[in-house]
Amino acid sequence: MTPEQATWFSEIFGRLAANIEQVLLGKSHVIRLSLTAMLSEGHLLLEDFPGTGKTSLARAIAQSVQGSSSRVQFTPDLLPGDITGVSIYDQRNGEFEFHKGPVFANIVLADEINRASPKTQSALLEVMEEGSVTVDGIRHAVGVPFMVIATQNPIEQAGTYRLPEAQLDRFILKTSIGYPDHAATLRILEGSTVRSHETVIPSIVPADVVVDMAQLSRTVHVDPSVSDYVSRIVEATRNASEVRLGASVRAAIALLRTAKTLAASNGRHYVIPDDVKALGEPVLAHRLLLDPEAEFDGVTPSSVMAQLLLEVPPPSERQAV
Repeated sequence: MTPEQATWFSEIFGRLAANIEQVLLGKSHVIRLSLTAMLSEGHLLLEDFPGTGKTSLARAIAQSVQGSSSRVQFTPDLLPGDITGVSIYDQRNGEFEFHKGPVFANIVLADEINRASPKTQSALLEVMEEGSVTVDGIRHAVGVPFMVIATQNPIEQAGTYRLPEAQLDRFILKTSIGYPDHAATLRILEGSTVRSHETVIPSIVPADVVVDMAQLSRTVHVDPSVSDYVSRIVEATRNASEVRLGASVRAAIALLRTAKTLAASNGRHYVIPDDVKALGEPVLAHRLLLDPEAEFDGVTPSSVMAQLLLEVPPPSERQAV
């Protein structure tokens, strides 16, 4: 990536973020994290209370990039075919015809994903990793860009299933929207005469530009000292006394990949340690499996990551290549 390309990337990123903030008022940080996940070709996990704007966020992202969006309400009786689609026999031509499911959209909102059975949750694994689904032995690509925004309710755990670690590892970022502040709440109330699903915002770029931006972000320069910093952070999660299962190699790749996108969004064609530090908690915390005794003592994955980021020193100078 050249400095000129970084400037162009930053300009488009800023316009997308400002456009989405017309819908999700006062949540620029969450919006930028969501765009970082999309442009890093990853998926987003939102753990938040009902009514905080999760559906509005997904719809606004899709509208901003001239893409399609769909919403799947996960329930205990939801079947894999309800997500991926099914083959139905057509009596007129004597052949099976594939009917696409809601996963065939640019932005897919998987609402309360932990309410579905593990079998149904696993139906998302292939499409999240490979961008395609296989039905009756036939592979169907979902297209690009493609992003799953999954939600969990942190307070209602009755009738839910814990997401398996393999699936959590597929989400490149985890964050929460939270409630708006007083000023943003007043602005929301002023516009309350318009229902959320009726809100339409202008598109900023076509979907193919998003694909180009994602490919361009991969070319951001990473100094060996920054790669070493990422490696040391990931290793620290495995050696922490409170952690039973630390971050994987996929997690390290995700941290570096999102750091590249964050650097480009700030108009830089190179990654600095602060990019890695800013994304350490949202990228790694949800992948950690804590020791039961630590959980009983009130330790959380976020607090572990905050402590590790303080303990692992960032590089002070570039390494010679």
